[in-house]
Amino acid sequence: MHFLIHQCIDDWAQRQPDAPAIGFLDESLTYAQLATASTALATQLLELGVKSHDRIGIYMDKRLQTPIAMYGIMKAGAAYVPLDPSAPVERIAFVLNDCGIRHLITENSKLKKIGAITAQYDGLESLLGISRETNLPLKSVSWQQIESNTLKVSSRKIISDDLAYIIYTSGSTGTPKGIMHTHSSGLAFAFWATREYGLQANDRLSNHAPLHFDLSIFDYFAAAVAGACVVIIPDDYTKLPPSYSKLIADQKITVLFTVPFALIQLLFNGVLEQRDLSELRWIIFGGEPFPVKHLRALMAHLPDARFDNMYGPAEVNGVTHFTVESIPDDAASIPIGGMSNIADALVLDKNNLPVAMGDPGELLVRSPTMMHGYWGQPELTAKSMFRQSLFDCFDTVYYRTGDLVVENDDGIYEFLGRKDRQIKIRGYRVELDEVETALVSHPQVKEGVAFAVPTAQGSQQIQVAVIAKQGEQLSVENLTAFLKTRLPWYAVPSEQEVCLQFPRTTTGKIDRRCLRQQAIDSHQFNEDTKI
Repeated sequence: MHFLIHQCIDDWAQRQPDAPAIGFLDESLTYAQLATASTALATQLLELGVKSHDRIGIYMDKRLQTPIAMYGIMKAGAAYVPLDPSAPVERIAFVLNDCGIRHLITENSKLKKIGAITAQYDGLESLLGISRETNLPLKSVSWQQIESNTLKVSSRKIISDDLAYIIYTSGSTGTPKGIMHTHSSGLAFAFWATREYGLQANDRLSNHAPLHFDLSIFDYFAAAVAGACVVIIPDDYTKLPPSYSKLIADQKITVLFTVPFALIQLLFNGVLEQRDLSELRWIIFGGEPFPVKHLRALMAHLPDARFDNMYGPAEVNGVTHFTVESIPDDAASIPIGGMSNIADALVLDKNNLPVAMGDPGELLVRSPTMMHGYWGQPELTAKSMFRQSLFDCFDTVYYRTGDLVVENDDGIYEFLGRKDRQIKIRGYRVELDEVETALVSHPQVKEGVAFAVPTAQGSQQIQVAVIAKQGEQLSVENLTAFLKTRLPWYAVPSEQEVCLQFPRTTTGKIDRRCLRQQAIDSHQFNEDTKI
């Protein structure tokens, strides 16, 4: 039994050293090579003075060194913090400062951006993975130097409750929040997923999600538990459905886990009829609802694959799933399934009282897969938890998902929506409050509103409306450029409108519902004219 995530890699390196662990285009790593390379990185980090529970940033595009960085950091007793390579400089600098990151594993192509980041954050000490001279006052260590280390096994004590990784996601206060997971919570999810989907050493899992997206945890950790191979899908391929489907076929992927948007793009643009996808046995999706009509069509294209809807916020990883055997003609949505056999749930009303079976309420979850809390935000952590006292000296603790569900007599949950202003864009969580905070920080904006409208593909897109300060001339182009420096790409609004005034409620508040409905009506007209 493994108690630390990286023990899985080292164990398989002993049991099947030549078995493929990682694939990336025409490159690959065996389990023995992955174990050796990650130990070399851990050795380097220890020589740089990395201490237990230090946070180490990973700031690179998808590549073969990505899992080496993950496992090497954990072997050093530290926690890895994946950074979105496409995020604005200001957002990266915020995460580095918030986490107190001193060491960054990166690549040459990021040096220009790192220079801009260091102008806002001066806590960095070293860059690892850099193979050329830099003008930055930071120590640089190349992969060649790392690989030449005399391998040492750290005597540092690491236990299952130690931090393993921190994933940042959108925050309602206007700044990202870091979700802390331990070795224990990460492994609990990986062991559950491995059993639930029957993963074996001969499986080949696709890694579609970037490292800063929590879906990647399934790809890497469940594969490590099973001794399977992870095939990293380059970002360029995920944007080109024909290339993506060809890679799935050529690499003989057996388990594909991604968001509905990516699968819909494969359905319409991936020329699936030209691909041999007979090896594909599981197609798992999550992160947002899958429009029924598109799922039904995809299942018809791939009759030999099994389809499964996995649900779970990043705070608890996956906790429910629903295998879609068939879709009734009158189905309006796909259930998120029943609670896993290692998790427990409550469905409560706004007064924290249990709802009757069949009535809607907020889903609360307790599970060994649950996060340790939010980095540096104990008050937010406490607010996100619900404590239920069983007796004087023992409480059970549930995470408040903020998701509204209804449970049927078979223990199957239907997802109804959110109780707050959080939405999903291609599986990424976006707090509309964070978008509005970015809006009103523009020097020419007096008031700003963000809202989500449905798209023809069954997803959502963000739209904003603003009122400029008196006497100011504000263009949509200027506003878009500004927001791109403040928000990740998926949170940048697809449409912006500069207004003279907003509709108001009787109390004088901005009538967001009215603005949203106006946008939906306009958007529907535009969609109809396109057809």
